[in-house]
Amino acid sequence: MPIHEKSLIRPENLKTHDNLVIEGIDVSGHWSTFIESRVVTDYNENLEDEIAAMPGGDKIHRCWQCGSCTNACTVNAIEPRFNPRYWIYLIRMGMESELLRDKDIIWQCVSCHKCTHICPRDVEPEGVMKATAHWLTMKGYTPPSPSHIFDEEFTHQIVQRGRIEDTEVLQNFLRKTKQPLMQDWLTAIGFAIAKRLPVKWGIKMAWAQIFKPKTRGWDKARIALEDYIHEVESEQKAVIAGKSKPQQSHAPVREAAE
Repeated sequence: MPIHEKSLIRPENLKTHDNLVIEGIDVSGHWSTFIESRVVTDYNENLEDEIAAMPGGDKIHRCWQCGSCTNACTVNAIEPRFNPRYWIYLIRMGMESELLRDKDIIWQCVSCHKCTHICPRDVEPEGVMKATAHWLTMKGYTPPSPSHIFDEEFTHQIVQRGRIEDTEVLQNFLRKTKQPLMQDWLTAIGFAIAKRLPVKWGIKMAWAQIFKPKTRGWDKARIALEDYIHEVESEQKAVIAGKSKPQQSHAPVREAAE
């Protein structure tokens, strides 16, 4: 389905003539605006499969370009360039170079799930946006986003110990994103909690920071999780390398009437 939205036309593709007369009629300025044809030089026929192999991207094939996701998008309301429908279109068309032009804003999805709730085809656009951001990082097009770093730290603690320590997650996140550990908002929250938190809870939290307890009998679960994560990551890399297809089913979605 072609894209006709004026906001999606790249400024450099709009051509005007300051002085132009056609058959005696002056059409100078915006009257003589032409849209330069777009040439795709690096078409990637596997792009949809690559995104589908990422967590959250497996339903991208269901999209029929109705635009409900973009219309409902919280971020699009303040940043018109954030356009899930358009990016899904580019992915399905294999226009990798066009997609990369927006690589610095794709990761800005705030996971409000408005797009997912309104989508009539259960595409789950929020998942597709996260899958696309993950794909950008895996291919080296963008550095890990702050949300990606936080997810990695959260997952690491779950896998290794079967539980999380909120304070440790936050500290490691701030350290990895090169943010100061002491911030005004964090200090204010710390003092507010300390005033209301029972002393034994405070001691327990400090103890956890030093000795890093884990869920009892967690070793077998940890090994199973590590094997699963390794298997999924290997599959993702194989799809990106063009050596396999994503394992998720791409069976057509049932019509609403059914």
